[in-house]
Amino acid sequence: MDKELIISSKFKHASFALIGIGLIAFIVGFLNQPDRAWANLIINNYYFLSLAIGATFFWALQYITQSGWSSGFIRIPQAIANFFPVLLLLMIPLLFGLHHLYHWSHADVVAHDPLLMHKSPFLNIPFFTIRFFMYFAVWIGLTQLLRRYSFKEDLEIGLTYFQKSEFLSKIYIFSLALTFSLATFDWIMSIDAHWFSTIFAVRNFVMGFYHAVVMITLVVIILNKIGYFPFLNKYHLKDFSKYIFILSIIWGYTWFSQYILIWYANIPEETIYYVPRTQGEFMPLFYAELVINWLFPFLALMSSKVASNKNALIVITIILLIGQWIDVYMQVAVGTLHHLNIGFIEIGSFIGFVGLFAYILAKSLQCKPLIAKHHPYLEESLDHHA
Repeated sequence: MDKELIISSKFKHASFALIGIGLIAFIVGFLNQPDRAWANLIINNYYFLSLAIGATFFWALQYITQSGWSSGFIRIPQAIANFFPVLLLLMIPLLFGLHHLYHWSHADVVAHDPLLMHKSPFLNIPFFTIRFFMYFAVWIGLTQLLRRYSFKEDLEIGLTYFQKSEFLSKIYIFSLALTFSLATFDWIMSIDAHWFSTIFAVRNFVMGFYHAVVMITLVVIILNKIGYFPFLNKYHLKDFSKYIFILSIIWGYTWFSQYILIWYANIPEETIYYVPRTQGEFMPLFYAELVINWLFPFLALMSSKVASNKNALIVITIILLIGQWIDVYMQVAVGTLHHLNIGFIEIGSFIGFVGLFAYILAKSLQCKPLIAKHHPYLEESLDHHA
């Protein structure tokens, strides 16, 4: 049960190769099409940020609900939380590329735009920068404290650190409601600063939570296939599948609710967001979002056999993670680039982030035992059944 993860040299070399491809893609982008490179930097940063937010929310939720079935896998979302400091470093350069992404960052534009002038007390570079660091201070501070409690629990039997973790988890999920909503407004919604939606933050939070569970499921299955988590059984897989199935429905509900309310109201300030996405070159991706992230898992996971099959779940989770990239791409690219262009810069930069994420995740899992051995509900996970 104290078995620690061993990172093979092949995995390290593969990760570094992927990171290298990503660096080349960004270098090519910044030298030839800087606007496109900046757009892909925010796309990839926000993609993996939403996974980290969703994974840590899942982790906190397991403590708050005192869930037993998932306690054997709690080190996976804990390790994903270690990507927050990396994301901070990767996102700091964006502060130097605001003029390429946000038209509210141009003083001359704001001076001649009444709506942007009205929003300027909030949408201005100094306050934007302050909020930027405040978000990461909250996320890194609270998740690292939760990790510390979990590791201390390994050294001492009792409920002390579990109860501390449960209490801190309640604080964390409420902090997410504020910080992630504001971060989503700042980094994504303000790209289309003349548009607004009251459901946007909720929709993006559901997206992050949904695909984080997808990522956790994929990591658990891969680790099981190479010899870890030997206790993983069909009932664990069905529980992960239930999470994915339910969250796919909630994601579809928020996606459709935002779209149908704006379409039905037909107010120009709101429809301006959907017109370029539902017409012309972006239209196929607009509907691909819905098919991949909602219809596909909804139909596939209705089958109990599929929901408990490791190989099937690997295929489903990989497709869903691609679906999330499409979702984030559509939120960013339409407002920044105005044209559909998916090539080496987009694919290469994403591959680079995948390599970096995989390496940081593996290193984080390597530093501690994969099982939280003194978790009070661990036996429920080790002997989980329907």
